[in-house]
Amino acid sequence: MTQAKERISRRGVDKFAQRREQLAESALQALAELGYARTSLREIAQKSDFSHGVLHYYFADKVELLTYAVRKFEEVCVTRYDDVVAEANTAEELERGFGAAMAATLRTDAVMHRLWYDLRNQSLFEESFRADVLEIDDRRQAMIWRVVERYAELAGAVPQVSEAVAYATFDGLFQQFLLRHLAGRETAAAELGEAVPRVVKQLFCTA
Repeated sequence: MTQAKERISRRGVDKFAQRREQLAESALQALAELGYARTSLREIAQKSDFSHGVLHYYFADKVELLTYAVRKFEEVCVTRYDDVVAEANTAEELERGFGAAMAATLRTDAVMHRLWYDLRNQSLFEESFRADVLEIDDRRQAMIWRVVERYAELAGAVPQVSEAVAYATFDGLFQQFLLRHLAGRETAAAELGEAVPRVVKQLFCTA
């Protein structure tokens, strides 16, 4: 293949990928609003600027679209707390910063987090995207463990739980306050921000 043909071929691939990304971003809002079970490709199309035929051309089915869309969202989410980790100079700063960051994402991205939990629950039944969910979950776990490791370094302490338990602790805490937030509890985000520092300390308690 000549260099010119290779460039044309690459442009075609890039354009296809860009289009898929645009469609996924548009579909995310519909999926986040309605949830997995209540949303079809046709319903996604009705809530976006794209036709059902266009969606079907770029994605074989709803599962492929949903998995792709959530993956794009998670590419940003799995580094959500890295700035807090990098900027904290004391254990107390990290506690407060981590709590504030969790509270902030609860306020601003609640519907997207709801979509993630919906997808994870559906993966218990839908084997077709279970592997993708597990991979995303592993990356989220690693994100939380970076916070724990930095706290251990700053506090001169050793965590008393495993990486998996630390992730389950904060994931469960976040999901609990997400439900309260979605139910209209105006103080949910603030309460989450206050709870996080206490939970961080408890990961290092030996008594």
